[in-house]
Amino acid sequence: MSPARRPSLRLRLLLITAALLLIGLSLVSLVATDQLRRYQLDRLDTQLRSFTTLLAAAQAIGPGGPADTASFAVTDPALGLIGSPYLVFLDAGGAVERDFHSSRLTEAALPAGGALGTVPLDGRAVDLDAADGSSRWRAVAAPAGGRDGTVVAAAPLAEVDATATRLRATTMTSGAMLLVLLTAAGWFAIGGGLRPLRRIEHTAAAIASGDLSRRVPAVAAPGTEIGHLAGSLNTMLGQLERAFAARAASEARMRAFVSDASHELRTPLFVIKGSAQLYRMGALAGPADVDEAMRRIDREATRLTALTEDLLLLAQLDDAVDGRLDRAPMDLRTLATDAAHDLRALDSSRAVELTGPGGDGPPGPAPVDADEARLRQVVANLVGNAAAHTPAGTPVRIGVGTADGRAVLEVADRGPGMAAEHADRVFDRFYRTDRSRSRSGGANAGLGLAIARSLARAHDGDVELETALGEGACFRLTLPLPDRS
Repeated sequence: MSPARRPSLRLRLLLITAALLLIGLSLVSLVATDQLRRYQLDRLDTQLRSFTTLLAAAQAIGPGGPADTASFAVTDPALGLIGSPYLVFLDAGGAVERDFHSSRLTEAALPAGGALGTVPLDGRAVDLDAADGSSRWRAVAAPAGGRDGTVVAAAPLAEVDATATRLRATTMTSGAMLLVLLTAAGWFAIGGGLRPLRRIEHTAAAIASGDLSRRVPAVAAPGTEIGHLAGSLNTMLGQLERAFAARAASEARMRAFVSDASHELRTPLFVIKGSAQLYRMGALAGPADVDEAMRRIDREATRLTALTEDLLLLAQLDDAVDGRLDRAPMDLRTLATDAAHDLRALDSSRAVELTGPGGDGPPGPAPVDADEARLRQVVANLVGNAAAHTPAGTPVRIGVGTADGRAVLEVADRGPGMAAEHADRVFDRFYRTDRSRSRSGGANAGLGLAIARSLARAHDGDVELETALGEGACFRLTLPLPDRS
């Protein structure tokens, strides 16, 4: 059995808003009704106190004054106009001596005589029940002036209660109508407010389906919460896309690397294995044949050893080699001079020239903080590349100095050069081209330039290539100058 489906965010927000609105309207209704009732009671209490003050001072209408019917004919309509008050004179014992009220009121609807005697004489108003319990009264008492007794003025609370009830019913009705209208408006308003989130959701679904190029559209102003969310999501999506692309590229490079390494390792192994099998089968008839087989085995073993060492070095370079560098102050002019001697030793017919960067002027200082042994390996690869891939006797220029705030050592030849499609890949591992540059030496596996660039980048530098068909090639090693501050 599947779990119950939770209501949508839109519905939950609407329910929460409607509940808060209902609570607010209810509180407003209660406060308004209470304030109105208090106001009416205060006004009624003021009127009743005024009545008791007048009655206490008016001896003429007290128990000893005239009591003819004509005087009350005028009083009866007046009592009706001011809310049908009940005026009572109590003797010193609290018994009713005389009272008068509106003719519209019956004796049963008036407060009981015993209850009137409980009204405090300090002017405080109290509530009393009618004799028949059908209504409630508000009463105020005061001492009678010039004699013993009490004057009590009372008025029914029916009008006050009715007004409060009408206000309560009105606020509840209008509040209910307002709640319905605001709930309907809130449904559409919340839907409009959540529309950007739905667009974000659709974008996320497309990305989850594999379209990593999708981005969250500008669904809101950048300064809003949804705008910040969209910007953060787009930043995250860009990082994810780059990470997946880098991962795919890394996997592709790894597959190509394994394939190329397997091919390069297989060739010398086949030669060694074939020579060993010939010897085991007795196919090597004389000592000369055995010596030739041993020379082939030794040559291929040497090639296999060099290839293995290069692969191990590349693995070390890929694994944060910067922490393994033995840096010390040095000058690239030393490496340039040694490289010139090495080239002359390899091919005495070559013209080797030492210049500044770009061939301008004499060699200049190029101080760096670097691992000299590793940089010698870089320069040896560049020099060996020039010697191996250019015809014998081809002039080579070695430039050293500073340019654009960096130390520079370059090896430039006047060989056949390379086409652009080959120049872009010349630093790839196991990449070799025989069409644009001649190749000598079967042991070269296409790792020298890859190693040279990796070592240069481990020193926060780089190896760059400038070449074109028929215009030779210039490999340039650039390194940061030491910070002497």
